[in-house]
Amino acid sequence: MTWDAICVGGGLGGAGVAHSLAKSGARVLVIERETRFRDRVRGEYLESWGVAEAKSLGLEGAMDEAGGHPSRYIDNYVMGQRGAQRDFEDPNDWAETPRCISHPGFQETVLAAARAAGAEVRRGAVVTEVTPGKSPSVRIRGERGEVTTESARLVVGADGRDSKLRRWLGFSELRDPNRLCLAGILLEGYDGPDDRSSVFWNFPVAEEILFFPRANHTLRAYVGFRSDTGVSRLSGKDKIGDFIRACHSAGVPKAWIANVKAAGPLAAFEGADSRVPHPVREGVALVGDAAACSDPVWGCGMSLTLRDVRVLRDAQLATSDWEAAPHAYAEEHDRYYARLHTLEDWMATLFFDNSPEGEARRARLFAKVFSDSTRLIDIVGRGPDQEVDERARRHYFGED
Repeated sequence: MTWDAICVGGGLGGAGVAHSLAKSGARVLVIERETRFRDRVRGEYLESWGVAEAKSLGLEGAMDEAGGHPSRYIDNYVMGQRGAQRDFEDPNDWAETPRCISHPGFQETVLAAARAAGAEVRRGAVVTEVTPGKSPSVRIRGERGEVTTESARLVVGADGRDSKLRRWLGFSELRDPNRLCLAGILLEGYDGPDDRSSVFWNFPVAEEILFFPRANHTLRAYVGFRSDTGVSRLSGKDKIGDFIRACHSAGVPKAWIANVKAAGPLAAFEGADSRVPHPVREGVALVGDAAACSDPVWGCGMSLTLRDVRVLRDAQLATSDWEAAPHAYAEEHDRYYARLHTLEDWMATLFFDNSPEGEARRARLFAKVFSDSTRLIDIVGRGPDQEVDERARRHYFGED
């Protein structure tokens, strides 16, 4: 059987594409090696623009089934003192309310939605070879060891940040130097507010604490920090005490986490962006982390993946030309990823530079933010839909 699309990877990107294309009547096959998705630590916060993308894809039910917990507010603290608060349910705030959500849970519900839309899903199967071309094909080893070859009009590479497909086909990958790291853990017994996300800045040591509560006193907590302090210093179960102390040092109220227990691994990752310019060639399109990995410190990973899915879907629905449509997606992908990359670079410069120059830059910016909140980059609400020209840079850096 010849398929319209074969998705290599059944996570959020692959399952999202499969769901969208199958709903439009396409014949779609999904190959997913994992029989059960595991805790990846990263990707537990769906920003406003990601929620909007999910809704446009018809995945609001999948968010709810995965236990997506609305985060009505964002509270920002500097050295323990609360500053700006954002209320997403304020009628004057146009942005969708973000969701704190289990990444593996969301993967499962989106994959189930793809199957319900008519896609065929094979789990426990591994793609061992991809042959690009006008009618690209994949070689698959099934769960019981059987080997088959399937062809399609389009192969979608959605096999993650360590994409084998990207490597096999010789896509050029650009990677930033290491600059920031993110350490995360799932905690039970959280006693803080569960209707808001909380961000605690500890500028003297260049650390950011992120609290994303879910239902039932469960919390996904993160520490963002500079790579030059060592990624391993907050990774592994023997470093959980250091993680909690970093939270206290940044001003997290002790009562919030006095009774917490680990409900998953503590893991830290380098956050350097990597991307593939124009992630399409010879009948193969890359989406999600296979196309571009956004620094997880800024929480845009799931939102960026859903943007990829929606843009690829729209390109496919706009024409019957299955060769031209992926290239239209790739051109648009390069534009919005470049904007997001620039915005995240600016934020890293503004908030993780603890040199005297960095402190002076923040002082200049904060002196103006109190009377003009538009000077803060709205990575949660607008994501890549913001200007990144020199005028915008000067505005966000308080230089105008």
